[in-house]
Amino acid sequence: MARKQKQLPELNNVEITGVAAEGKALAKIKLKETDADTIVVFVPFAAPGDIVDLKIDKKKHSYAEGHIIKMISPSEMRVSPKCQNFGVCGGCRWQHLPYSEQLNFKRQQVVDALQRIGKIDIPEVKPTLGSDSTWEYRNKMEYTFSNKRWRTWEEMRGEVEGNAATDALGFHIPGSFDKVLHIENCPLQDSIGDRIRNFIYEYALEKGYSFYDIKGNNGLLRTLMIRPLISGQLMVCMVFGEKDDERIKELLTAVAEKFPEITSLVYVINRKVNDSIADQEVLPFKGSPFVEEKMGDLKFRISAKSFYQTNSLQAERLYQTAAEFGGLADKGKEDIEKPLVYDLYTGAGTIANFVARNARKVIGIEYVEDAIKDARINSEINNIENTEFYAGDMKNVLTDEFIDRHGHPDVMIIDPPRAGMHEDVVKVILNASPEVIVYVSCNPATQARDLALLDEKYKVTAVQPVDMFPHTHHVENVVKLEIKKQNYE
Repeated sequence: MARKQKQLPELNNVEITGVAAEGKALAKIKLKETDADTIVVFVPFAAPGDIVDLKIDKKKHSYAEGHIIKMISPSEMRVSPKCQNFGVCGGCRWQHLPYSEQLNFKRQQVVDALQRIGKIDIPEVKPTLGSDSTWEYRNKMEYTFSNKRWRTWEEMRGEVEGNAATDALGFHIPGSFDKVLHIENCPLQDSIGDRIRNFIYEYALEKGYSFYDIKGNNGLLRTLMIRPLISGQLMVCMVFGEKDDERIKELLTAVAEKFPEITSLVYVINRKVNDSIADQEVLPFKGSPFVEEKMGDLKFRISAKSFYQTNSLQAERLYQTAAEFGGLADKGKEDIEKPLVYDLYTGAGTIANFVARNARKVIGIEYVEDAIKDARINSEINNIENTEFYAGDMKNVLTDEFIDRHGHPDVMIIDPPRAGMHEDVVKVILNASPEVIVYVSCNPATQARDLALLDEKYKVTAVQPVDMFPHTHHVENVVKLEIKKQNYE
């Protein structure tokens, strides 16, 4: 006999009191009147000050998760979301919060992570550096074709007019790997992105092109990437799940004719189960195989596989902060006074090339070999001659022997992936003992963990959050660490 599932309660007149991880808000409640202690309930799309009725969806020992079933009294903090897809697509979960409050909450996330996870002494955390553009700021958007279109409750109940097609071009629904929400408008990118995406979608429907079936791993149309840059250049990359030269040429020709402003039109045929194109050949169709973005007086070459910060204008602020923390913003130094810099997880060498003119030399290390090729090209096209780049797993490349061979760094810039650093890498950094470490992170939680490991030898002397992704809970954080004085003795 099947065990009857326990019915979870509904709670009335609950006050939302704060924000939490993953873009959710929180309330502190007692599930029963007889409970001695309160527990935290995490609630998506709520705002501090909301009074709501909640349905509990999941109950753990120390917390619960729920959703709003009725808004009793909305918070005075609330603003109207700009996007018609808010609450469904899963992105931009803070659209209902004023931007000034978003910046405050992001700063608090950094403070909480460094204090509660890192458990280290920190200086006053500076206010979050906001983005001048809070809409149309993304220089890269990726969309998925699917033959399983997600329908909203409003569409299914006939309350709004929905597209009758079962095919979609848009974003994966959180928690539903095989369903895609069709997107007609996304305000995160310049409107050229909407025009290109909608044209391709309508053309595909009209011509009877097959959309990708993730379970069957078949279908011609798979993914679409659109990259409009502040330089004025524009890349479109189509990924196809099947090799059909005639239909591929027909579609790409139509796109090229409709949008002559595209400077790089490329495509990939990917028959693998996963969507990654890192190991796939990128084929040119029209224009250049790459685009170039501006940052100050530098330019950076970007291919379909390249990583580049998706908020171009704010990236310059991020790198300028890193340069200032590393003492690399002073252009008046003589060459002999300039520091030797190691740039770990260098990617396409954007930070390395950004600081190179104020460094004696910059040594960049990165796992992805194609990115290292881009880094070298970016040095070449900017006439930068004092950089060296090496590809390989960080813990295997950055060894004590490597440092003995290339010189002990004065400054280390670290910009790891979300998972942070391997402990072996931390040990080598501690042995290398640079005077200053600049740690750039997209995940303050793993950054805090790594800072705790560095704490035996380094003191955090400056913390600057930077908002690269308005209307989301994500925050970049730049930390300056200086070697403790007793380590010189």
